[in-house]
Amino acid sequence: MAKKVLITGGSRGIGAQCARVFAEAGWEVYINYNKSEEKAFALADQIGATAVKADVSDFTDCVKMLEITGGLDLLVCNAGISQQKLFTKTTPADWRNIFSVNVDGVFNCCRAATPYMVYNKRGSIITISSMWGQVGASCEVAYSASKAAVIGFTKALAKELGPSNIRVNCIAPGVIDTEMNSHLSKDDMAVLADETPLCRIGTADEVAKTALFLASDSASFITGQVIGVNGGMII
Repeated sequence: MAKKVLITGGSRGIGAQCARVFAEAGWEVYINYNKSEEKAFALADQIGATAVKADVSDFTDCVKMLEITGGLDLLVCNAGISQQKLFTKTTPADWRNIFSVNVDGVFNCCRAATPYMVYNKRGSIITISSMWGQVGASCEVAYSASKAAVIGFTKALAKELGPSNIRVNCIAPGVIDTEMNSHLSKDDMAVLADETPLCRIGTADEVAKTALFLASDSASFITGQVIGVNGGMII
């Protein structure tokens, strides 16, 4: 029987590539989306997955989503939003919006999923943070703070769920060639590549394959860790 994975924010970028990689590996894949319905269903049709609508910032939505999946072997908390803005221009609404998705969304999905995992005494959770959650980024205070919160959440939850044989790990991507970075010019991307020890931008596939490894039996003794997929930019 195939293992089940739910990937939040799974209609594009890193989430979509995670869906493809897990489907290729034989997992039963559930793609969460909120607004990108067309992309979610197109991807689901392409890889034989199931698209599930839910606003991760809404706990009730997340509970209903888990009722649809009927429990999980793996939850990938990938849904996230970003914003580049001077801190002096960041409004309380901006701050709340970032945290409602990036932090509340992780809490809501994990809180909805963990009762199933604890009952079965098995499971795995992978959160997606960012290298800026590790070191901070100028003009991205709210985003950096939210991603730092995800790291703290991951480490604490790993300690609490370990006795139930549930592993919780975090991936902190560097600069990845996805839609989230589409606002950057070619020159900006070239500068970022030059600042990276491996001298290039990362791919969503590299992040997705790291998630697949963390979900595998090969990573059975790995929990509470933050895995940097960043080309060496953060060491």
